[in-house]
Amino acid sequence: MNKLSLERQAQVIRVLCEGNSIRSTARITNTAINTVVNLLRNVGKACAEYQDKHLYNLPCRNIQCDEIWSFCYAKQKNVPENKQGRFGYGDVWTWTAIDADTKLIASWSVGLRDAGYAYRFMKDLQSRLANRVQLTTDGHKVYLNAVEDVFGTDIDYAMLVKLYGAEPTGEARYSPAKCTGTNSRVIMGEPDTSKISTSFAERQNLTMRMNMRRFTRLTNAFSKKIENHMYALALYFMHYNFARPHKTLANPYPRTPTMAAGVSNHIWTIEDIVRLAD
Repeated sequence: MNKLSLERQAQVIRVLCEGNSIRSTARITNTAINTVVNLLRNVGKACAEYQDKHLYNLPCRNIQCDEIWSFCYAKQKNVPENKQGRFGYGDVWTWTAIDADTKLIASWSVGLRDAGYAYRFMKDLQSRLANRVQLTTDGHKVYLNAVEDVFGTDIDYAMLVKLYGAEPTGEARYSPAKCTGTNSRVIMGEPDTSKISTSFAERQNLTMRMNMRRFTRLTNAFSKKIENHMYALALYFMHYNFARPHKTLANPYPRTPTMAAGVSNHIWTIEDIVRLAD
C-alpha cells in the first residue's frame, strides 16, 4: 500500500465508496486484495478519528434515530459454539442519528441492539449537540430509558411506532411485511407533531445498503472481521457527510451535510479523505 501513489489510493477508495466489495475493487483497480484491505483500515481509522474530533457543537434541531441490522463472520444461528456471545460474531447493529434539516449523520455507533449500547449511543449524540433538539425514534423500547437517562427533560422526544400486516410467505418471504399504519407517541417535552418522523433515518438505511457491499443482504458479501466492518462504516460516513453533495441541499449551491451544518466550508475530494491517513 505504501507504494501506491495518492492517485491510485484515491481510485481504490472511490471504488469502495461506490459500493463495491473488496474483491471487485481489487479487480477494477488492478490492486492486490491485501493492499485494498490495508488501505481501507488506514483510511477508515483516520476517518473515524477525524469525525470523532470535529463533529461537535452541532446546530441540529430535528434528529431522527434508527438501527440497521447486519452480521459479521456468520449469521447468528451459524456462529460456532466457541464464538457464541462474543461481539463481532453474528448479529451487528449500526445505530445512526440524522439531522432532518442538514441530512448530517451527527452520531453513529456499532454494537448490539440492547440497552447498554442504546445508552452509549445516546450519550455520544448528546455530547455533540449544541441545542435542545426534537428527537424521533422507532418503537424500540430500549430508547425510553436511554433518552431519559442521558437527556433528562432537556429534550422534545416522540416515538413513531409502525404497524405491520402478516409476514409474507412463499416466493415473497424475503419481502418486508406491509406497513398498515403508524402510531406516534409523545414521550416527553413538546415535540412538533408535524415533525414526528423517521423517514430520513429509514432512507439513510437504504443508502447504506446501496453504498456498502457488506450490507447487501442474501449474499456472501458480509463482513468477516468486525474491525473491517467498522472501518468501512467510518469511511462511508466520512464520504457521506463531507464529500457527497446532498440533492436536497442544492440551493443556493451544491452542499454536503457538513457544509449545511457549518462544520466544513467546502466539498471534500476523495484525495482529501485519503490524506487523513497521513
